[in-house]
Amino acid sequence: MKLTSIVLISFLTLIAQQPPSVGRPAVPPGSAEGAKLEQRVQGEGPAPEILASFDGLGAGFTGPHGTATGGNPSDNSLAVGPDHIVQTVNSKFAIFTKKGAKFDTTGHVLYGAVNTNTLFAGFGGTCEARNNGDAVVRYDQLANRWLFVMPIFRRGAARPDQPEVPKPGGSTLVSVPGVAGQPGRAAKLFTPPPAPSPQPPAPGAAAPPVAAGSSPARGTGTPGPQPTGPYSICYAISTTDDPTGEYYRYEFLRPLLPDYPRPAVWPDGYYVPTSTGDEVIEKHACVVDRAKMLKGEPATEQCLILGDVNFLNNADLDGTRLPPARSPNMMLATGGTQLKGDLDDDGVYVWNFTVNWADPSKTKLTPVQKVTVAPYTYLCGGQLTACVPQSGTDRRLDAQGDKLMARVVYRRVTEGRTSYESVVAVHSVDTESSGGGVRWYEFRVNPDRSLRLFQQGTYAPDANYRWMASPAIDKAGNIGIGYSFGGPSIFAGQRFAGRRASD
Repeated sequence: MKLTSIVLISFLTLIAQQPPSVGRPAVPPGSAEGAKLEQRVQGEGPAPEILASFDGLGAGFTGPHGTATGGNPSDNSLAVGPDHIVQTVNSKFAIFTKKGAKFDTTGHVLYGAVNTNTLFAGFGGTCEARNNGDAVVRYDQLANRWLFVMPIFRRGAARPDQPEVPKPGGSTLVSVPGVAGQPGRAAKLFTPPPAPSPQPPAPGAAAPPVAAGSSPARGTGTPGPQPTGPYSICYAISTTDDPTGEYYRYEFLRPLLPDYPRPAVWPDGYYVPTSTGDEVIEKHACVVDRAKMLKGEPATEQCLILGDVNFLNNADLDGTRLPPARSPNMMLATGGTQLKGDLDDDGVYVWNFTVNWADPSKTKLTPVQKVTVAPYTYLCGGQLTACVPQSGTDRRLDAQGDKLMARVVYRRVTEGRTSYESVVAVHSVDTESSGGGVRWYEFRVNPDRSLRLFQQGTYAPDANYRWMASPAIDKAGNIGIGYSFGGPSIFAGQRFAGRRASD
């Protein structure tokens, strides 16, 4: 069965707008082979029922602690637990109900919108002092805990213990704790006073200033002269499955800008790749000690630097069935490099990330494995491009076409008396009709922990644009993808599609 798509009326978010396009890059000749993979008609299966729809953070949102009009890009992140839904957009977050054992409705706002650094109230250090965009939330199904990761984009004050700038291919860097004695005792999520009733702005009024101590969202530019101190990355892990309850908090110093964190849950750690920003082609591959964080004990973070690689994503575990004991985490990237004008490739590149908490010198990344796939070309030539058209305006949208999008999903699926391990990944590609399609892959894990391609496709049933997708796989092996959708005569929105394991 082919992928079946329906319109998704979902969480209201803001999509990054760019100035009018100056044209798309030329499509290389090799793309003709990739075009053979395109699914150009929708599947015939019935669309699944939408169980709930409500406004998330963005225009029109009002919660007990204020509004959240957001900004561009939205840097949207959302996680779902048994009874709650948590969303981050730029530098704010909110907590919603989910219908189930505790609540009879989905989408009621319990908490927020508040600045993300509210999680660190009373903790001290840079994480409490500075709010920042680009935060991400995950629900750890194995432990029934909530994980927030917030990067800090402005350097702090210089300090004698700050880390030196590492080199690609060097030894493992053990991050310096940002706050002495961390995490300390678990702290209840701070509850600010109720927000006053919003007042409409006066005609012609200027936009409000950025709050003191805040940092910009990704893509909004770098503030003025920087001191020579370190950057930071901040972790908050709940003590229970209640996101309104208590949290352990951690800060680690980073020598390079920790841009665009993509946390992934794995049994032996929380894996958090970031783009360094100082040298854009370099990437941080980091992991923090999950077992100690869950207990509220002093924890360490280990990082390696990779040079001349594309945007990295670690495999994020879905479900509660574990991979085989001591299995390394897998880290994936597309080929090419936008900064070098390398916009097409025929591979997905894989590293195994093995952490050793007792001896960081033994933490390692295996040599890269290339899994050959159908040729592809970055949608719109990559990120920060003014490309995707929309109805009623000449302003175009950024496709982020150079990268595998979060999440790369791992699941161990039971099939009769046996099981198999799947990894699902997606990215946005140019299509033969000059639109944009979602390229998706399902890989299977070999006994030696390498990957092999099991199936692939490009969902492009018409000449419109489908981009910035995110995948999931359920316990039966069925695959779902959600994606942004739009075109010259269509307002931008969200849709989703699915493929059954039996297709």
